[in-house]
Amino acid sequence: MILSRGGFRQTLFAAIALFAGVASAPAGAVGSASVEPIEVSSRPITEFRIGRTDKQFGSLEFVGGLEMTSKSRDFGALSALRFLKAGSDFIGVADTGYWFFGTVARDADRRPVGIQNFRMQQMVDQGGQPIDEKWEVDAEGLAVKDGIATVGFERNHRVAQFKIDPTDMKAPYRQLDFLVPALELRQNRGFETVTHANANGQHQGGLVVVSEKSLDRAGNIYAAIIEGPHKGVFTVKRNGDFDITDGAFLPDGDLLLLERSFTMAGGLKMRLRRIHGESVEKGAVADGPVLLDADMGYQIDNMEGLDVWTRDDGAVMVSLISDDNHSILQRNLYLEFVLHQD
Repeated sequence: MILSRGGFRQTLFAAIALFAGVASAPAGAVGSASVEPIEVSSRPITEFRIGRTDKQFGSLEFVGGLEMTSKSRDFGALSALRFLKAGSDFIGVADTGYWFFGTVARDADRRPVGIQNFRMQQMVDQGGQPIDEKWEVDAEGLAVKDGIATVGFERNHRVAQFKIDPTDMKAPYRQLDFLVPALELRQNRGFETVTHANANGQHQGGLVVVSEKSLDRAGNIYAAIIEGPHKGVFTVKRNGDFDITDGAFLPDGDLLLLERSFTMAGGLKMRLRRIHGESVEKGAVADGPVLLDADMGYQIDNMEGLDVWTRDDGAVMVSLISDDNHSILQRNLYLEFVLHQD
């Protein structure tokens, strides 16, 4: 369906609401942090470029997507997603201080057709009580490895680790030194990317964090390798007016970054950029080519989360999710692409 003038204005107003910070908040739990089953309705997205049937966008091939809705007031604000089982079971965090879990259902052609067994649980403090102060639980980035979830938080900047238990997520068991000087992290521009480097690469599976838009004096974006034999601070070259919202390492060692832009002139945009793996190094300025640009002529919203996984036929897959900020003008989207390596 071609986006109407009203649809264009609605999307623009959604973007303005996003960057003005006026989106509504979820209901929140009262005295309980139990796991809440949530029914999610999904409308399949078969065209990435609105009104066009083309599937190939440079090295990326669009597989399909979902527009997700729910009657639950807690559903939404989905900031990061990682698969626990490739292309199927997932864990995620919402920037309202919730964990979420679920499964992507697929048809015979492996295309996403729905979300099953979706649950949410409010984050808790050391006493097991729900945390209602958003500035304490503004979860933005997520990495998963060996049953441990590592989460990057904004506002009260920190990187914390949790033991994964989909039936009852507890408080973090430790916090990590993120190396970047805390005074250099902007209040609402902290660590959006938390990801493990390749196990056999130079950083030996260590954690890498990248901020959204905490800039050094040269205008580059603060980042750090916080584990492994080559720990240290580096930066990512800022390219245009885009900010970084998530990232994950590719099988060949490059770092794929999801980026977002909003301007009054250009509206809302998203971009995927492939950072050369060898430039992710202490003291370096990491950079790489743009793989995909998309504006409001495509099925995008406030794209916040990314994961890279390998399909059963060996295809390298890229999954994206959006954060609706609990605004009726925005959408929760799941998008999926094959990344062709040749």
